[in-house]
Amino acid sequence: MAHCGVGSLRQWCGVAVLVISCCCSFSEGIFEKKMQRCPGLYCGRLPDSDTCGACPRGYRPDNFSTCVKCDDRLTFYDALYLGFMALLSLVLHWVFIDYQTRAKRSVILLHFSALVESGLAALVTLVLSEPVGSLEVRSCEVQHLSDWYTMFYNPSPNYTHVLHCTQEIVYPLYTMVMMYYAFSLVFLLLLRPAVIRKFVENRGSKSVYAALYFLPILVITQAIFGGLLYYSFAYIILVVSVVSSAVHFASMGESSMKPLLKICMTSPRHLMILIGHWLLHAYGIIALTRMENPSFHAPLIALVPFPGIFYILTVAFTDPDNLETV
Repeated sequence: MAHCGVGSLRQWCGVAVLVISCCCSFSEGIFEKKMQRCPGLYCGRLPDSDTCGACPRGYRPDNFSTCVKCDDRLTFYDALYLGFMALLSLVLHWVFIDYQTRAKRSVILLHFSALVESGLAALVTLVLSEPVGSLEVRSCEVQHLSDWYTMFYNPSPNYTHVLHCTQEIVYPLYTMVMMYYAFSLVFLLLLRPAVIRKFVENRGSKSVYAALYFLPILVITQAIFGGLLYYSFAYIILVVSVVSSAVHFASMGESSMKPLLKICMTSPRHLMILIGHWLLHAYGIIALTRMENPSFHAPLIALVPFPGIFYILTVAFTDPDNLETV
């Protein structure tokens, strides 16, 4: 009987060990399957799924290809980029209004209308971005230029089929700009025609037609070159502000320092344009340095007037008539 009891105990122990080993092997297989990365850079899977594909909007794959919700806040540089894209359309509005409208009162009213339209579009875009109803924005951190172009990184496992993992890894920097331009167009069509009809005697209608052209162009530009603009917009602002400032000075038709300085100081229009160039130049410096070291970077803003001062001081040497006396 004793031998029989010992044998039964050994059998039961063997069965228990076999069951435990099978369970461990099964759990290890599941764990390894979960830990296995999805193919491609941007393919992921939800925690309760084994299927690889594009993560939902507002999610991005982690190091183990698990789709993780983005809970970051916009960085200072991200906010500057969104501000640049918003200012781009506003400045274009003002340029075409100034170019197409001659009456001084009409120009001021249309400029104010464009400012209100852009402000409302920005406010609505912020409110509708997650978390909805708040001016804070939840975002995914931008890590690489390729994050903007996930459509070019769809993998082809075993070269049999394409696994489509196109998604907004840079959430919401891509779609927020699109939303802003869409709402800009809506508020343009709602407000600008009423202002033109009631306050400026039907002047400035060409600025509306101009906006109907450049807003779709801006959308296409964002869709194709969004990533490149994200990394280069600070340099673009600095170069364009200096060049456009020089073009503006040259358009005054003065080739000596005193008349040019007098026009800048006595003409409200030229003075506002000059200040606008300075503000854009300061914006570019802030975006380029990101104010990571305020004690060193903040004084650089004092260099903002330098290109304009340099042009005024050297304009006499650029007069083509002086070439005949050389």
